[in-house]
Amino acid sequence: MTARRVFPRLAPLEALLEAKDGRPLPLPPRLKRLYGALRMPQPRARPHVVSNFATTLDGVVSLNVEKHKSGGDISGWSAEDRMVMGILRACADAIVVGSRTFEVDRRHLWTAEDIFPRFAQDYRAFRAALGKGGQPLNAVVTGSGNLDLSLPLFASGKVPALVVTTAAGERKLRRQRVPGTVVIRAVRSKGKKITARSVLAAVRRTISAKLILVEGGPRLVADFLGEGLLDELFLTLSPQIAGRGIPDQRVSLVMGRTFAPQRPLWGTLADLRRGESHLFLRYSFA
Repeated sequence: MTARRVFPRLAPLEALLEAKDGRPLPLPPRLKRLYGALRMPQPRARPHVVSNFATTLDGVVSLNVEKHKSGGDISGWSAEDRMVMGILRACADAIVVGSRTFEVDRRHLWTAEDIFPRFAQDYRAFRAALGKGGQPLNAVVTGSGNLDLSLPLFASGKVPALVVTTAAGERKLRRQRVPGTVVIRAVRSKGKKITARSVLAAVRRTISAKLILVEGGPRLVADFLGEGLLDELFLTLSPQIAGRGIPDQRVSLVMGRTFAPQRPLWGTLADLRRGESHLFLRYSFA
C-alpha cells in the first residue's frame, strides 16, 4: 500500500492574483483556457532564469525513497501541475538539471511533450508561435562526469544536449562514444563543485537563450539563488503532508546553502492560481 493519491481531473486554473509585468505570451486556445494569461519579462542583457518545483505543505520536494523520488509523488500526479510544467518547458530555450535529478528518471527527455503527451500538439504550436524551432537545449550538470551517454537524452537525437562538467569529468565522458547532438563543456570548478554562473555561461556559449528553466535539483537551485541568478520561482503547493523522520533524508526546496538569518532571501508574490486544492505560486527574486 502506498500514500499515492492521483488527481486526474484537468480544469482551468482560477487566477487569484495575476502578473501584470512583461509581455503576454501567445498561448494556444486550449492552454490559454486552462492556464489563463502568461506574461514574461522583455528580453535583456542576460537570460531570464526561472525554476519550477512542486512542494508538500511541509516543504518536501522529494521523498527520496526508491521508486518515489519524483515530483509526481509530491503533486499527487496533478494534471494541472504537469500542464504548467509543459508550458514552462515549451517557452524555454534551455532546461538545466543536475545529475541527481537526471538519475531519478534516466529515460526522460526534458521537453513539454514528455511531461504531458496529451498536449503535445498544443506545446509545439506554442513554441512555433514564439519563433522557437525544435526542442529546448537539455543541459545536465555533473561534476564527476558519471553519465551514460547511451541514454535517450543523449543518444536519441530528439533533443540538443549539453553536459556541463569539470575537466576531469570531461575526460571521463570522452572515453564513451559522444553522439553528434551532444556538446560537452568543461568549466572552471573547485574540485567537483560547479558554480551556477559557470553553468549559465556554458549554456550561453552553446545557444542564444532568452529564457532558461532550472528544474533542479535543490542544490543547483540553491547555487542559482545564492549567486543572484534566479529571477523567478514557479512553485506548486500540493495539499500533502509528507512528514519527516529523525534523522531524515527527505529533500527540501533548497539544499546545501543557508541564507537566513544572516542573508535571508525574500521573494515577491507575482502570480497566484488555484486548481482545486493545489496552489500555483510565482515568486520574483529579481
